[in-house]
Amino acid sequence: MTGLNLFQGKSVVVTGGASGIGLACARAFSREGASVALWDIQEEAGKAAVREICSQGGTAEFFLCDMTEEAQIGEAASRTCRAFGRMDVLVGNAGIAERKTMLEDMDMNDFRRVINVNLTGVVMSNKYAVKYMMQNPGPVRGSVVNVASILGMVGAPMSTAYPAAKAAVINFTRAQAVTYGPLGIRFNSISPGYVNTPLLKNLPEELIHSRVALHPMGRFAEPAEIAEAVLFLAGPSASFITGSNLAADGGYTAQ
Repeated sequence: MTGLNLFQGKSVVVTGGASGIGLACARAFSREGASVALWDIQEEAGKAAVREICSQGGTAEFFLCDMTEEAQIGEAASRTCRAFGRMDVLVGNAGIAERKTMLEDMDMNDFRRVINVNLTGVVMSNKYAVKYMMQNPGPVRGSVVNVASILGMVGAPMSTAYPAAKAAVINFTRAQAVTYGPLGIRFNSISPGYVNTPLLKNLPEELIHSRVALHPMGRFAEPAEIAEAVLFLAGPSASFITGSNLAADGGYTAQ
């Protein structure tokens, strides 16, 4: 697909950009003219993604970054701005799955691990994005799109840390929208339904069929479809949208 250069001259960070939704977002922003920084712990996949984007005429850099380590996030943000001169968009996408269990059997170490990546990592990436976005000349300084989940909006059996983290991401994002709206930075979140990413490949086939049935559209999303929604929220067409949570879920939460 040929882009319209909606993000020409802009610098975009995608956390968890080496695969799945993050990689689809990196491709979409590059298509629209952005310089893209991929922050991820998957070094080989991240560098391969950068080679792919650059081979198609885009500009991209990979920064090895553990989203549970604030020092690494701060360094990745600094290096991104040294490479591209500024930061205009953050896609707070990095996340991990949880181990499904009954509450009484929950491993608190697993709970903390999921919260640390899916919530605290988002908060820390937002912190450093805002630091650099505030250096951009106003009145439009930047845009943040945090990736939440439908499981932050509805209940799911045997889920603990994941829905807690994603619900918190939605309301954290709203709070920042209220705080930074007057300062020229928009904050929105997106809540995908089930998406055909590597995370789903480990699920039993019968479980996949049952989850598909929960979507009125009768299928899972493709990563590129979620990326297009992120592109919209981050871009000029959504210039008066902030503090919103977009359910990109094939009708899952409409039932």
